Amino acid sequence: MREDSTFSLYMSLLAVFVPFSLVAIGGGGSVFAPIQRESVDVQHWITGREFIELFAIARVSPGPGSMLATVIGWKVAGWGGALVATIAMFLPSSILCLGVAQVWNRYRGRDWHKALETGLAPIGTGLMFAGVVAILKIGHGGPFAWALAGVAAGILTWRPKTHPFAVLLIGAVAFNIQLLLAH
Repeated sequence: MREDSTFSLYMSLLAVFVPFSLVAIGGGGSVFAPIQRESVDVQHWITGREFIELFAIARVSPGPGSMLATVIGWKVAGWGGALVATIAMFLPSSILCLGVAQVWNRYRGRDWHKALETGLAPIGTGLMFAGVVAILKIGHGGPFAWALAGVAAGILTWRPKTHPFAVLLIGAVAFNIQLLLAH
């Protein structure tokens, strides 16, 4: 790969992931839908199927869910792309978080502080829900996949300390049984 095209890819990764880093209210899961749109539909870095595969790798790997940026960066531009995408996804929000935390803790307990905290919770939840919907649409799993996602959400809401890998494993077994019965 030529140096100028590598540099161009690095700049594209920065342009995509820095803004997502700054708007990931509620965590990395809140930006899965826009990451999917940008990497598949706008930039055409990967296909929808590749996105699902990279998403699965990021979810079962140790670390935060926003490691999805790392694996997309790796797919787009190798190890350098993985490094650039990771820095773009984590550094801006970390710097912002550090500054906001200092101010946030200084005003803890004030009415506006409580109101802002209460108001941001549903925004984070809605963004995460949008990410799940985007992934279900791309996966073309049909009604069974949607029902399984609902059951998984119910289990994790009912028993929040359940390890997500256990829910993933149960879902995979159920999905494979459904596929076997369909054929």
